[in-house]
Amino acid sequence: MKVSIPLSLAVVLSLNIQAAPLDPQPLWPEGVPGEQNLELPAESVIIKGEHQIEIMSNVSEPTLTWYPAENGNGTSVIVCPGGAYNILAYSHEGKDVCNWLNSIGISAGLLKYRVPRRDDLAKHHAPLQDVHRAIGIIRSNAEQWSIDPERVGIMGFSAGGHLSSMALTSDGTRTYPAAPELDALSCIPNFAMLVYPAYQQNESDPDKLAPEITVTSTTPPAFLVVAHGDKKWTEGSARFYIEMKRKDRSCELHIFAKGGHGFGYDKTEEEIKQWPILAEKWMAAMQLLGN
Repeated sequence: MKVSIPLSLAVVLSLNIQAAPLDPQPLWPEGVPGEQNLELPAESVIIKGEHQIEIMSNVSEPTLTWYPAENGNGTSVIVCPGGAYNILAYSHEGKDVCNWLNSIGISAGLLKYRVPRRDDLAKHHAPLQDVHRAIGIIRSNAEQWSIDPERVGIMGFSAGGHLSSMALTSDGTRTYPAAPELDALSCIPNFAMLVYPAYQQNESDPDKLAPEITVTSTTPPAFLVVAHGDKKWTEGSARFYIEMKRKDRSCELHIFAKGGHGFGYDKTEEEIKQWPILAEKWMAAMQLLGN
């Protein structure tokens, strides 16, 4: 007899069938660049709101937590939570997303990057160093972690989406002294998924991308999703898509009528809640889900 499982229950079951994440790995065993002499407040975590969202503050020792997929397909994704570069929405834009990626055969690396913004530096300066190092760590561990070093993606939410778009459009230049054992391979991801990404537009000319985001003829493929009702960031996603189109780069954009901002993996009842299904279909179309 065949037993049918409701889709919602199937999703819950799939998210629960996974390997335990590895212990967080420090990104900078040799010392965090430029911060050895800084006096920084202690890291803290609070649980906030009806959805019990885990909010992390004062990150000065960034880490990468590896979520290995059972029966993984070789693809991996670095997950970058958002929080305006001041905090990290660590659960619904981080842990929950890693669990979902595991459920579709993708190994994930949860990036705990430095926040809040550092004085006298661009808001993204320290986080971009952290994401470049994280990509290097993943590629240098490709054989041990059973992943393809040429199928390393990045996924970001809000500020984490801005961080991810910078990594995707980077020319590969690091702003810290490279460590040969961790930074020998490229720090440019092979694809990106940007969920309500922030800070995409040039503040002085909204018809241009922000100066730190430069789409070129070699920019890897991207998937974007945003809500028309997002009060600040909808046009930035459209602008990113237009620049990808003009450079003849592969890009898919979904703009939903409702949904707002900051809903993460599943903290909304609007139609935009289906974005993980669309992202999975896009990854399948990009041949990222096969061995």
